Amino acid sequence: MRCKNEFVVFTNDLDFGALLALSQKAKPSVIQVRTKDVLPEAIAHIVLALLQRFSPELKDGAIVTVDAAKPRVRILPLR
Repeated sequence: MRCKNEFVVFTNDLDFGALLALSQKAKPSVIQVRTKDVLPEAIAHIVLALLQRFSPELKDGAIVTVDAAKPRVRILPLR
């Protein structure tokens, strides 16, 4: 399946990633925030760095987890 608009979903809802995993779809890509402080001032620098670092993966289909201690990327579809 190819998403019409190639959007990346930005969320702190952990269920979204779980639903995407169950669907076995390769899109949409997701940036999932897992930090206590989700205010833009607190996470903007982390999110911008991860967008640059994982841009190719996000274009192809991935879940990028924003975590101050250990950011992660998982390629879609999840197995």
